[in-house]
Formats: sequence, structure tokens, C-alpha cells
Amino acid sequence: MSDVLLKVEGLRKNFGALKVTDNVDLAVEAGEIHALIGPNGAGKTTLIHQLSGNLKSDFGKIFFDGRDISPLSMQNRVHLGLARSFQITSILDGFSVLENVAMAVQARSGSSFRFFRNASREDDINAQASAALARVQLADRAHRRAGSLSHGEKRQLEIAIALATGARLLLLDEPLAGTGHEESAVLVDLMRSLRGSHTLVLIEHDMDAVFSLADHVSVLVYGRVIASGEPAAVRAHPDVRAAYLGEEEIA
Repeated sequence: MSDVLLKVEGLRKNFGALKVTDNVDLAVEAGEIHALIGPNGAGKTTLIHQLSGNLKSDFGKIFFDGRDISPLSMQNRVHLGLARSFQITSILDGFSVLENVAMAVQARSGSSFRFFRNASREDDINAQASAALARVQLADRAHRRAGSLSHGEKRQLEIAIALATGARLLLLDEPLAGTGHEESAVLVDLMRSLRGSHTLVLIEHDMDAVFSLADHVSVLVYGRVIASGEPAAVRAHPDVRAAYLGEEEIA
């Protein structure tokens, strides 16, 4: 039996009278790619906010590696190994690609985002940052200004920053949004290469990518999980067809 790394029980979030996440249960196994899909307004991004600690839940519990992390801040969740990337890239455009990742390495060690104190420390941090960049195929961009990267390369850099924090589980919110065909293919290959060594929870509207990548798929509609399981089973689920995907989109 596979280990469950992330478990969600009865998670809820209301904004006034609007139920955005409604009694969500979820189990994500270590090393898998788990996709969250659903129509616009289904509560997917709100759920990611709740999992990351960016938004406090009204009710329910979140367990990470068996520990109840519900009361913890986003920063403390990052220190435990849970990191997210945002729909809009959150890099520092004026710094180099290497510096962006190096600051994430520095933060992981317990330091604040400030310049390095000595040469040996800088060498160690830069070596770790360079390894993260190599993992996402950006080693040759290390000394370029981050703001000069293409949109897809910025997505790769975001993932490198998440890896540099020591993340074991990555929350990826629409990583393919706004990318062209070639950039999407690079990102899909990158996410596939992380399977096993890392756990990915992925929001994505590109159904071809979802069903080629995901080990498990959960479908949210009006804040509720209406189906969860292996991609083929979810693809065939009558409620999913009726509520979201449609016969033609998943044929």
C-alpha cells in the first residue's frame, strides 16, 4: 500500500454565503502526480491556497506526512517541505536566474533573503542553486536577468525555486497557462521527470496534459469533489462527463 503524503479531511471555506470549498476530502500519495480539475469557479485555486497556508480554512484538517498542519503558516509549511507556485509567476525580475534560486536555498537554511556573508557560504548556496537549475534545464540561463526569460522559462524557474526550498510536495497552479506548444512540452517533460522523487498536486486546464501526466485525478464542481481516481476511471465517470468535461472533450 502506497504512503499518503497529503491528506485532507472535510475542508471548507466560505466567503459570506458562498461555499467555495465544501467538505473536501483528498488523499495524495507520495511520489505521484495528482491533478485537480474542474470548471472555472469550482474552488480549485482556493483549495490550493488552503493547502499552502495562504488562506485559513473555516473547517477541516490538512495532514502532511501524518502531521496536522492546519494551524501552521505558509512559511512553516514550506519548512516542512510543502511549496507552491502561483498562477502568476512570482520571481524577482531584476535579479539573475541563479540569484532567484540561491535566495530560496538561503531561506531554507533559516536565513532571511539577504546577500551572502562569506565566499565559502556563497559557493555552497550557489552550488545548490545550480543543481536546482540543472534539474529544470535552465543551467545555461543562470546568469541572465530573470526578467528576460520567456514565459515558459519563468515557469521552469518557479519550479526550480520550489525545489530549492527542499520541497517534497509541489502545488502547481496552472503551470501551462500562457505557454506555447514547445514550452508546454518542456514543462510536461519536466513535471514527468519529477514523478517519484517529488509529489505534485497540479491544477491544469489542458486536458491532454492532465490525462497524460496524472496518476490520479480529482474533479471539483461547486467546491465539492465529485470524482477521484485513476485518469481512465475519471474520464469515464458519468458525473464528470455531465458536469465538466463533456463527451467530445474526453473522447
